[in-house]
Amino acid sequence: MTLLGTLLRNRRPDERNYAWNQPNLTAPDTIEITSSDFTDGSPLPSRHAGTRVGGGNLSPQLAWRELPADAAELLLLIEDIDSPLGARPAVHCLALIDAAGLPAPRELPAGALAGQDPGQGVTLLRSTIGRGYHGPEPVKGHGPHRYVFQLYALDRRLRNRDALVKSRPRPLLAAIAPPVLARGRITGVYER
Repeated sequence: MTLLGTLLRNRRPDERNYAWNQPNLTAPDTIEITSSDFTDGSPLPSRHAGTRVGGGNLSPQLAWRELPADAAELLLLIEDIDSPLGARPAVHCLALIDAAGLPAPRELPAGALAGQDPGQGVTLLRSTIGRGYHGPEPVKGHGPHRYVFQLYALDRRLRNRDALVKSRPRPLLAAIAPPVLARGRITGVYER
């Protein structure tokens, strides 16, 4: 696998294809996201990596501040923006968080994005890999991969939950109608 990673070392998706850069997901960057498990731009601990690379596949703790008071729903997206195997970044997790149904949705504890047992108020959607959190498992020798944890505050709940749960990530993201009230992101790095 090291040879494959070396051969693909210079292949990465075009940044125009990052979800963050899509016109319908544009919003003020006012949500501050933090984690007790890593800081912005720092390495993700191995317990958050995928099992194929010896990790625990545990989603990290995430907390946020400066959420708009009128946010009805939050969209959480985790992208590997260095994935060499396509024109678009790999989506490692996609989830909706009910902002109105919880007393103060300001945090997801570690493990809250587990495919079999998501946290309270979390609806897991399909990612590139499957449903739920899928930790980093970059190709060995490819170099560091950046995993961008993005949170979008939506002004209304997305409709047709059954269709949302079955939808692929890119069409679902493209179908989100503006306005997005606010957004924020934090990046973790993983290399093997």
